[in-house]
Amino acid sequence: MRKPLRTITAGALTVTAVLVCGTARATPPGPGVSGRTISRTTIGHTDYTWREVTIPVGQGTGWHYHDGPLYGIIKQGTLSHFDSTCASDGVYPQGSTILEPAGPGNIHLGQNLGCTPVVLDILYVLPHGSPFSEDAPNPGCGFQ
Repeated sequence: MRKPLRTITAGALTVTAVLVCGTARATPPGPGVSGRTISRTTIGHTDYTWREVTIPVGQGTGWHYHDGPLYGIIKQGTLSHFDSTCASDGVYPQGSTILEPAGPGNIHLGQNLGCTPVVLDILYVLPHGSPFSEDAPNPGCGFQ
């Protein structure tokens, strides 16, 4: 993301994201990064999906962006988030909330630099049929 993330709470929903830097190719999530869908509904042309995402120690999400906003809460661990300028735009410990804005101008990466797995509850608010994330090349950051 180019702008720092804002921490918000939207009712029972919150969003979490993490950023890390790499090379000029799409960057897949690290080994063991997983997500499970808790619930999903479509209203009009918008999909609302509640997921739990787990990032193991030392792993990250890979560079990506979303076609709609995400709202999250950190249930466990500490999430380190980086934007496309390679700057940290937040460190989110357990209990923190996070908002990730939509669009290819908001490329970011999340990473678990802590000692315990990061577990996030995330509400994805996406155009109907969109993937949870769109891969993006590493913007040239010196870390992955």
